[in-house]
Amino acid sequence: MTIQDTENEIVDEFGLFDSWDDKYEYIIDLGKKLAPLAAEHKTDHNRVRGCQSTVWLHAEYKDGRIYFTADSDAVIAKGLISMLIRVLSGHTPDEILEAKLDFIQKIGMTTHLAQTRSNGLLSMLKQMKNFALAYKVKTEND
Repeated sequence: MTIQDTENEIVDEFGLFDSWDDKYEYIIDLGKKLAPLAAEHKTDHNRVRGCQSTVWLHAEYKDGRIYFTADSDAVIAKGLISMLIRVLSGHTPDEILEAKLDFIQKIGMTTHLAQTRSNGLLSMLKQMKNFALAYKVKTEND
């Protein structure tokens, strides 16, 4: 499945909800379903800077693809990072770097999140793209 396919799925899912209260509940549910992050990955090195809440993001490069795991101490942040993981995990560094991620705007996330959460979401995304860039450069130099 392509990144765009997954983005379209998420847009369709959010289209099923009439109110933002329902959408927030869905985001919280997504966070609850996020696989737990191993304790050894909850380090300062894996902490996403720029988030009001604590978010840890771990990336593993395997067979040319990046696999993300994450956790947060806040339910909304955990739901947001779970959506980003769903969209980006398992893809190549190039695919991740080229991803437009329009689904964030299409589902209304940019207008309905508080400024601090919006900044946090951008920080999570930036960190994921930074991992992709680092793995791309590393593999090109190996």
